[in-house]
Amino acid sequence: MEDKVKELIEITALVIEVIGIMVLVIGIFLALGRYTFKLQGRNIRSFQQIREELGRAILLGLEILIAADIIATVVYDAKMDQILKLGLIILIRTFLSFTLEVEIEGKLPWKQEKNRTTGQK
Repeated sequence: MEDKVKELIEITALVIEVIGIMVLVIGIFLALGRYTFKLQGRNIRSFQQIREELGRAILLGLEILIAADIIATVVYDAKMDQILKLGLIILIRTFLSFTLEVEIEGKLPWKQEKNRTTGQK
């Protein structure tokens, strides 16, 4: 019974990782496609807009990949080298997410002017 649960968790983590990669790839293609088609029209999109869209796609993909890493930790035996590797991967991905957030928004997350859920100051 325990082996089936571990296998189910491994499959779930793998599916979430694939979803994270798909989000990255689709987001990149959508941002580049929107940028390319807007170059041909009247309203030219700025380079800043494509950077923000690419950053958001990468940020969302990284968040999903971090979730997959956390789920995968349930399956592994508590060997210190595996835990350290996984912790380092999560630390790097979290740092990348944080720096992308600062780059997209132009300010630290805790210094936002608007409430994200309501859109009010």
